[in-house]
Amino acid sequence: MTQPPGGRLDVVVRRLPLYTLAAFILVTVLVSGLAWATDGAPAQPYLDGPGWLDAWFQGDSGWYYHIASEGYSYTPGQQSPIAFFPVYPLLVYVFGQLLGGDFSTAAGLVTLVCGAGVLMLFADWVRSRVAPRTAVVSVALLLVYPYSFFLYGSGYSDASFLLSTLGAFALLERRHYVLAGLVGAAATAGRPVGIAVGVGLVVRAAELIAADRAARRDAGVLVGSTAGPGFAAAGPPEDARAERAGPVPFRELLQAVPFMRWRQAALLVSGAGLLAWMVYLGIRFGDPLAFATVQGAPGWNQGAGPHTWFKVGFFGTLYFGIWHTAVLLVPQALACLVAVLLVRTVWRRFGWGYAAYTVVSLAIPLIGTKDFMGTGRYVLAAYPVIAAAAVVLTGDRRPRWLAPVVLAVLFVGLCIATVAYVRAVEVS
Repeated sequence: MTQPPGGRLDVVVRRLPLYTLAAFILVTVLVSGLAWATDGAPAQPYLDGPGWLDAWFQGDSGWYYHIASEGYSYTPGQQSPIAFFPVYPLLVYVFGQLLGGDFSTAAGLVTLVCGAGVLMLFADWVRSRVAPRTAVVSVALLLVYPYSFFLYGSGYSDASFLLSTLGAFALLERRHYVLAGLVGAAATAGRPVGIAVGVGLVVRAAELIAADRAARRDAGVLVGSTAGPGFAAAGPPEDARAERAGPVPFRELLQAVPFMRWRQAALLVSGAGLLAWMVYLGIRFGDPLAFATVQGAPGWNQGAGPHTWFKVGFFGTLYFGIWHTAVLLVPQALACLVAVLLVRTVWRRFGWGYAAYTVVSLAIPLIGTKDFMGTGRYVLAAYPVIAAAAVVLTGDRRPRWLAPVVLAVLFVGLCIATVAYVRAVEVS
């Protein structure tokens, strides 16, 4: 149940991005203090930033430091930095130059700036799509999701990827098609799942056309015009659009495709990021798909095939009782299961475009990992499921205490994951 217009919660929602920024800073202080106090990993000689930020420099952060400081290299059959897409290390390099070559500090600062942007864009996106209380819970879920610690200063690319993804969709919603395509290109050059952004943008553009046509038809203003069949010459479609609940029918989505014009086609520019990366790899190393090939190197062992697709490694870990590994894998598998179950809610509440993005962004890591390792933070990339989870938690038939309890449990999980991560445990 929501408050009437003008209520306190509505005021909070109008200012939600600013309140979200304040909450992000608060949580950053809390988890960074926890990370600093419990940091037990061996100190690296190149870490010379503040202790609370150096504590976040673990795991694959070293790969990004290597790329920013020395560039890309590739040795077939061995783990190599070309497994990591270029946008984040490029940002780290630029910021590192401004800091006099301190790339480790630059990595943490880039993540913090991008993380703040992610939370604010997410708050802006969700507040116009769900009830006020649900919007607040959505932001809180993103803040305390156990694998959200990757947004609070780690040397990983998750924050920069999410920022480009949310930015591309935000520009599309405002009908800035060329800019959306360009920002989408940063996403496809930022992570392997970036292809989901291109798919989602195109589907969402068709959906917007279908929604506009349906709204004009519902308003009774569809007339023949020089703009082409099915387009209105005039009339305000907003009221009619607001009355239409749920996604547009699939038939209307397909019927909208012929009405896509060159400005919508500019969204295909989003694929240029991945294409440019493949061209670079092909010219320099002779393998345009080297980023995928190297995943099968010893130590990573993520080669394609039935062993990976059917999660033989995961079930083998459970069967043989390797519990110190299982305790890291099972929470990520559960996060994936919950995310998949929420896809239907994403479709019903946010439409075809966001559902397409969610499905592809989940499918790529689910298919590509042998044991769910890493999928905890890949679920983070499928941000519409966070809002969908809030929709479920705040439904009319749910007790009021449910959302606070879930948030409290997740916050404990965030603290545990943070401590494990800064003690050099491969959490995700």
